[in-house]
Amino acid sequence: MISSIKQLQNDVGNSIRIVGWVSTIRDQGFIKFILLRNINGIIQIVITEKKEVAKTVKELTNESIVEIVGVVKEKKQAPGGYEIIAEKITILSKAATPLPIAVVEKTGKEARQSKRLDWRWIDLRKPNKQLIFKVWTEMEQAFINFCSSQGYIQIHSPKLMSTPSESGSELFEVKYFNRTAYLAQSPQFYKQMGMAAGFEKVFEIGPVFRANPSFTSRHDTEFTGYDIEISFIKSHQDVIAEEEKILTTMIKAVIEKFDKQIQENYGRKLKVPKTPFPQMTLKDAKDILKRMGIKGEKEGDLSPKEERGISKYIKKTKGHEFVFITEYPTSNRPFYHMRKENNQTLTKSYDLLWNGLEITTGAQREHRYDVLIRQAKEKGISLKSIQYYLNFFKYGCPPHGGFGLGPTRMLMKIFNIDNVREVSYLYRGVRRLQP
Repeated sequence: MISSIKQLQNDVGNSIRIVGWVSTIRDQGFIKFILLRNINGIIQIVITEKKEVAKTVKELTNESIVEIVGVVKEKKQAPGGYEIIAEKITILSKAATPLPIAVVEKTGKEARQSKRLDWRWIDLRKPNKQLIFKVWTEMEQAFINFCSSQGYIQIHSPKLMSTPSESGSELFEVKYFNRTAYLAQSPQFYKQMGMAAGFEKVFEIGPVFRANPSFTSRHDTEFTGYDIEISFIKSHQDVIAEEEKILTTMIKAVIEKFDKQIQENYGRKLKVPKTPFPQMTLKDAKDILKRMGIKGEKEGDLSPKEERGISKYIKKTKGHEFVFITEYPTSNRPFYHMRKENNQTLTKSYDLLWNGLEITTGAQREHRYDVLIRQAKEKGISLKSIQYYLNFFKYGCPPHGGFGLGPTRMLMKIFNIDNVREVSYLYRGVRRLQP
């Protein structure tokens, strides 16, 4: 049986078997030290010249994978307070030299990002990089647990579609036998189908594709999306209230398990946000930004600079890291967003900003068949191309709404990392399709 680095206190004085990567090798003459690393941590291995294993150590290279049999000793100066006196070392996989990128950075500076992404599997051997994906696992499980406990039904919608799922031109076309298909920009249409099917609450975790020719630090062409849709709402405020519950649940779960490690590795002190989160309309946000001297690129949306500006304002005036921006104009939202009764130029929609970064778009959807047809026509959308979608509402569909949440953007804010490439397992962008 392979022992765990986390449980060595239970094996003091015993001979155990352990496996991992050779992180560093230190030769001090008659005694040699190996720092062995695996997913559970780092342990010091001690080899003396008197032992036969010393010959094996001479063959080792950094990042080779080994199996070690040895006796556990308590050692306060060693990493974790324990070390293993090696009795046998077996090389399971010898690493070539030199390494294309370092795992242990002697200078404290990493290789440039593009090179690290070329060798991503080696870059991800670093414990602080693995922490990101441990946190992601916990965060996602908290999302699933919340939805399951609240009666949501999980769906898995198709990613090949005959019709674009969002407005705009950010579409990947795919040859589909003798016609053209599109990679789904979101599961939006199929979430709404669940409402028409009487599921009442659905959630989905799945890939999202956006043919966005952007090279910014926050955009990618394929990412994971968390989506929910709920029926019988009164307005988008019901969706906002539900998202607040979901986010606080996810952040609390991360803090409970990884608070210390996040602080030690990234210097970030997470806090469970107080509810309700602050809100303001897009118009009010624009007025505040104007007074702050921050100009926007579009009247109907916030630029990244504006998002950062309004978040700083909220942090200063409300002491909060989150803010919902509501009432986006119809000109800037999809045809299926419900419009305000007293102002048809505004939608019952919102974006959620976390410390200057948009992580969510949500809205109440239009569920009335005749209104949807009118709004689609106003947007210049061919009714024939979306007829299957319109049919969801033709035979009765409850009032509903939902949101799409980007977990990689959440991770950027959890760790205070300013580039989505660093929190993606394998980043996909305009110029990157490998590895």
